[in-house]
Amino acid sequence: MTRMFNFSAGPAMLPTAVIQRAQQEMLDWNGSGMSVMEMSHRGKEYMSIAGKAEQDLRDVMAIPDNYKVLFLQGGASSQFAMIPLNLLGDKTSADYINTGMWSKKAIAEAKRYCDVNIAADTSDNGFTTVPTQAELKLNPDAAYVHYVANETIGGVEFDYIPDTGDVPLIADMSSTILSRPVDVSKFAMIYAGAQKNIGPAGLCIVIIRDDLLGKAADNTPTMFNYKVHADNDSMYNTPPTYSWYMAGLVFEWIKEQGGLEAMAKVNKRKAEKLYAVIDSREFYGSPVAKNGRSWMNVPFTLADADLDAAFLEGAAEQGLITLKGHRSVGGMRASIYNAMPEEGVDALVAYMQAFAKRQSS
Repeated sequence: MTRMFNFSAGPAMLPTAVIQRAQQEMLDWNGSGMSVMEMSHRGKEYMSIAGKAEQDLRDVMAIPDNYKVLFLQGGASSQFAMIPLNLLGDKTSADYINTGMWSKKAIAEAKRYCDVNIAADTSDNGFTTVPTQAELKLNPDAAYVHYVANETIGGVEFDYIPDTGDVPLIADMSSTILSRPVDVSKFAMIYAGAQKNIGPAGLCIVIIRDDLLGKAADNTPTMFNYKVHADNDSMYNTPPTYSWYMAGLVFEWIKEQGGLEAMAKVNKRKAEKLYAVIDSREFYGSPVAKNGRSWMNVPFTLADADLDAAFLEGAAEQGLITLKGHRSVGGMRASIYNAMPEEGVDALVAYMQAFAKRQSS
């Protein structure tokens, strides 16, 4: 069997070693005679899996003790409603930074619950840049400030952490979490869907500071209340047990690679290689300003869009798949999360160089 280099934005590649371990443990986890999928989420076997996964994530991200880690269902998109329901408190407005498709979705949902102040909006340039700190028009009385650290679709990533003073900072890190070290203490809450850098779909991780719990509006559904999940160790109901288990294997794998410092070195190198070939030839182009380019999602275009189909067909023949850009953007997009080996990026770079040479000759 040949493993493809899958450049999908999500669900995305998982480390081969993680899949192989899951395969080995599929029928019998640790001598229990059960698959993880069959275990009671309250049984001692599964409780040990869940506890280790949380501790490994805390270790990898250096999460302070005054933060809760929640393993939730509903993906990152459920957080778009859960955040205002839980964090508005006695305030009536929140700040949102609009840098792309996922920001827009979060803003639209928040408007159902509060007044939204758009602290910055890069739609005028087609969401190809990130606003500078000086460009942020923040409301000091806002309940919180929300931003998307990395816009998966547009490939736009903040190269700094916004300074919001005393106002809690909330970050959607779905497509950048675990790609490098991050100072969790600078955030009131971080959340991320799993299907990019954490594990299979079906899980969302929320890292939330203790003092933000217990402020939910009275009409908040029980399953949307962060404090309910925190008080029940993410087991108020049956959690996505297998996705949680797989995430735990990924956290172990990251530790084995040397932690987030080591991941950052590899990820930076992978991105630099790919942007280098994009920038070195007139045949390719990047729509994103250099200070806003993502390490994880790299959109690029061909000078002649009529060659897109041939490019994708040839790439697939080389085992390089899922490179077509999002329908709202077009062109190409290579998602190069942690699990994409450097070998895969090297293969893509070589193919891009060869394809451009053939078309130019």
